[in-house]
Amino acid sequence: MTLDDLREALPDKEWLKSTQNATEITRLFTRADRQLGRDEIAPGWTAGQAGRALLLGGQSPEQIRELYDHGDAAEKLAVLKALPLLPIKDAGVPLLLDALRTNDTRLVAAALGPYARHLDAATWRQGVIKIVFMGVPLAEVEDLDERADAELAQMLRSLADERAAAGREMSADATALLNRLEA
Repeated sequence: MTLDDLREALPDKEWLKSTQNATEITRLFTRADRQLGRDEIAPGWTAGQAGRALLLGGQSPEQIRELYDHGDAAEKLAVLKALPLLPIKDAGVPLLLDALRTNDTRLVAAALGPYARHLDAATWRQGVIKIVFMGVPLAEVEDLDERADAELAQMLRSLADERAAAGREMSADATALLNRLEA
């Protein structure tokens, strides 16, 4: 997915034209869901999220951070999803770190999406463990098979042992990953 793909998929082209001369990006950003709706227009993207991503396309990393910091959960999610589409290199990593500290499963999952390639290995592993702990499907984790390593296996084993001692099981996908890593 690219910003051009989202622009093409956006049903309300007039809204997009009206943003070109807008000076108050914050107002447009906060109203995107109401103006564009929450219907899915592309795989994994609602119209409002796509509109927000397009607004972010012309912003500096500092402006993106400000929109994220002052946004509600839906606005933060749109920023996190847009990060891999923006030419900001690793400037968005602090936003991922913030999302990984939340208890919002949508934000944590988005933080481990395509932009997570910018996370160092230790932070990425902690994010995977958090996803398992929260019950989020591991399918949400981008590049899981490529990045999973012996250290992640050790962390998963510790979590599995903890859960077993408490009479609880790990999810099937986490157990399958652990089995693959320990094989």
